[in-house]
Amino acid sequence: MTAFKPLDEKTLVAGQIHPEDLEEARRHGVTMVVNNRPDGEDDGQPCSDDIEAAAKAAGLEYRHIPIARGLGPTVIEQMRDAMVDVGDGKLLAYCRSGMRSTLAWAVACRENGVPREKLDKAAEAAGYNLSAVDHLL
Repeated sequence: MTAFKPLDEKTLVAGQIHPEDLEEARRHGVTMVVNNRPDGEDDGQPCSDDIEAAAKAAGLEYRHIPIARGLGPTVIEQMRDAMVDVGDGKLLAYCRSGMRSTLAWAVACRENGVPREKLDKAAEAAGYNLSAVDHLL
């Protein structure tokens, strides 16, 4: 079972999830899944289509926002859109370890005016460090 770590009241982050994790995500209040992994990154990694099918079967919205070579403006814009579109639900973002998803969340939040100190505390509580994106925060 994959651990879901809270970043804020509406966002959870995780390392690689599997189709069988999505019912548990729904029980945590998740209404949208954001996959930040490019397909084919690792052998045996579930493909985006399989996670999307499982998400839809669990009644969850799904978005594929792969992060392969850093956090460009398009990725951040798509993350910001997802964070707005989740409405009153919760968003679960995942990648290999949860790090890229956490970084994308932090930059998107910072662009929305969230103080850096609050982002650092939330990331650290979930086991992540934002120093890789200092220049964007």
